[in-house]
Amino acid sequence: MSDDAGADFSSLPRSAVLISFSGMDGAGKSTQIQMLCEQLSAAGHSLLQLAFWDHVVAFPRWRAGFSHKFLKSDGQVGTPERPANRNDKNNRAWYLLLGRSALFLFDAWKLRKIVERAQRDNVQFIIFDRYIYDQLATLPLESAWARAYARLVLRFTPKPDIAYVLDAEPEAARERKPEYPLDFLYRYRKSYHALANLGGLALIPPMSQEDVHRAIVRRVQTVTPSPVAPVEATA
Repeated sequence: MSDDAGADFSSLPRSAVLISFSGMDGAGKSTQIQMLCEQLSAAGHSLLQLAFWDHVVAFPRWRAGFSHKFLKSDGQVGTPERPANRNDKNNRAWYLLLGRSALFLFDAWKLRKIVERAQRDNVQFIIFDRYIYDQLATLPLESAWARAYARLVLRFTPKPDIAYVLDAEPEAARERKPEYPLDFLYRYRKSYHALANLGGLALIPPMSQEDVHRAIVRRVQTVTPSPVAPVEATA
């Protein structure tokens, strides 16, 4: 592992650094969040980890119940031997897009409140597993109306200091989490790329786990109040 992956995080941020991780299912977000949090904690920093679905989304029980009862989606991830057949965010019926667009406004409003509250918790890093970007990525951002709507939502959503989008090849992502069809994953990926351009997100290309971690660490060092000196690599 390179010097960057073992970087010295002894420089303290002046206020809480807000970091979000987004990307399609199977892109490796959970692994990278864990690696970064372990490194920051080992350096003595205080962290607050939040999951968008668990801590932010509006009406989560109603939404889960709707997917299960009306869309017949069981919410399972599946395995390579027994792939799941999800029918929720991959379903782009016009009435579902309209309903989601309304719900995402509630999500953005609640996210603003959650971030404001988290900033008062006297922690040095706030790290989100998924963010409003993951909601917006389910929209058909190849359409002008969807891009205009996304811009509207992003205008009053707290912008992270770093918003990572972990890119992944659709085939590789589906192999890790076989829950959505490939044609949807290709469209989903394009939506994340569009959001990276719309919102100035840090797009991390598909690489090895170690290389992705190094890219993440290098970006984190840029938001500390002074340059972070790397440590010497060990044999």
